[in-house]
Amino acid sequence: MLPQIQRIESVASKIGLFPEELELYGPYKAKVSLSALERRAGQPIGRYVVVSGITPTPFGEGKTVTAIGLSQAFWRMGKTAVVCLRQPSLGPVFGVKGGATGGGKAQLFPADEINLGLTGDFHAVTTAHNLACAFLDNHLYRGNALNIDPERIFIRRVLDLCDRWALSDILLGLRGFPRKSGFDITPTSEVMAILALARDLGDLRKRLGRMVLALTKEGKPVTCEDLRVAGAMAALLREALKPNLVQTSEGTPAFVHTGPFANIAHGNSSVVADLLALGLGEFVVTEAGFGSDIGLEKFVHIKCRASGLVPDCVVLVASIRALKVHSGRYSAKPGQPLDPRLADPDPKAVEEGCANLEKHIENVQAFGLPCVVALNRFPEDDPAEIRLVQKFVEGKGVLFAESRAFSAGGEGARELAEAVAEAASLPKNFRFLYDLSEPIPLKIERVAKIVYGADGVEFTELAQARLEECARLGWAEFPVCLAKTHLSLSHDPSRKGRPRGFILPVRDLRPMVGAGFLYALCGNISTMPGLPAHPAGERIDIDAEGNVIGLG
Repeated sequence: MLPQIQRIESVASKIGLFPEELELYGPYKAKVSLSALERRAGQPIGRYVVVSGITPTPFGEGKTVTAIGLSQAFWRMGKTAVVCLRQPSLGPVFGVKGGATGGGKAQLFPADEINLGLTGDFHAVTTAHNLACAFLDNHLYRGNALNIDPERIFIRRVLDLCDRWALSDILLGLRGFPRKSGFDITPTSEVMAILALARDLGDLRKRLGRMVLALTKEGKPVTCEDLRVAGAMAALLREALKPNLVQTSEGTPAFVHTGPFANIAHGNSSVVADLLALGLGEFVVTEAGFGSDIGLEKFVHIKCRASGLVPDCVVLVASIRALKVHSGRYSAKPGQPLDPRLADPDPKAVEEGCANLEKHIENVQAFGLPCVVALNRFPEDDPAEIRLVQKFVEGKGVLFAESRAFSAGGEGARELAEAVAEAASLPKNFRFLYDLSEPIPLKIERVAKIVYGADGVEFTELAQARLEECARLGWAEFPVCLAKTHLSLSHDPSRKGRPRGFILPVRDLRPMVGAGFLYALCGNISTMPGLPAHPAGERIDIDAEGNVIGLG
């Protein structure tokens, strides 16, 4: 543990939180009472900065490091700042990704506790979700008074582990009402989405009640309220709605709260954490999952609609090695070591890879938001290649800054913080890319064409039937949440750079009525990930003193 780590009460006092507003979970983490949010209501709010990125490679490009370092840099400039991040899922922690708390001199503490459960919010989400499943199956077993159609059950059980090979498709109910089903990973749960989007306990309770679990044989929705389980679910989640306060490696405040996946779910930390942070800091830095085509698009169309907030600027994180991968000249597959040639100068590859960066810049501009490109600087980066990227970015009318947050913490991100402060003061022309009143297929098509660069959308027969059903049931005016791979702007993870000439395949559409969006499955995306041949969990252990080791 770094020597700068402080008791959480000291961290909280830096942003004006009172001791009685903290619920301590040991000396270094706490939940913050929602009374703090009520106390700050109506006060001036800080600048709202969302960190996104180019299309990630399997190696990770430092988006979380950059977000943390940026918040630390604001403190070094004499500005109060809070970084708001999602909580890591145990699936990726033990799977491909390892830990997700930053690194070097820009990370969160206590990292092991954040990565391995924090304050139990994921357990609460998993339990609340599975309680709804248990109530539904019990209803079927006890006579099915609501006349639920077993073929039209939407909800599947969840578990916060990558277990695709055993649990993705199963036969359950062998001692009751046998039916095909499966497990999804907890971050894809509608309960997680609801927790992330709810503004207060009352909103949480209403959203849980609206969750649609199935349809009757007459085609009518069956909700958690109908099964009389929504109240018990809310009771399980009442503590989980409170944001978790931890700290960065420089002792500055960080909220780590909720964890919806970005490639499958809506990919952003909680509305209540952002609202609270904006009342406490001059700058709030929040991170949207993966690239602008996924996390940022959902941040705008789903989270901003739920919160009523508008970001002041967007930071796009890029790296030289990621741009080289997007040239198509270098292989980059999950579980494989870094190609050593990526450390050698290759300006042609960087130039070709900038096509991917160009599309992400265009996406930010499509939303009418000021943009800063943050180049996450690695020691082996060639200065000539950096100048090439800078010239390209500035030619697009966008601010550019290098970040050395990993090696130098807040001081290494000072240049970036200055650029962000400038961008956040620029005029913006914020806009959504579709109106809620537009037909569902048109909303999906707008995202596919404008954000992904697709030529069009193709719906399977099943997806077309779901579209018609959603319209019939009055769900047509929801925003859409497209689930697709994060490794490409397209639906095909092998297509790097800026893919063109593709049609986005939509194979299914599921209602998330409580969360308030429709969930489209594109390509071969799976809602229960699998483990790689050599999971990150193989490296995790404890030492003789009981300290966790091996968390990436």
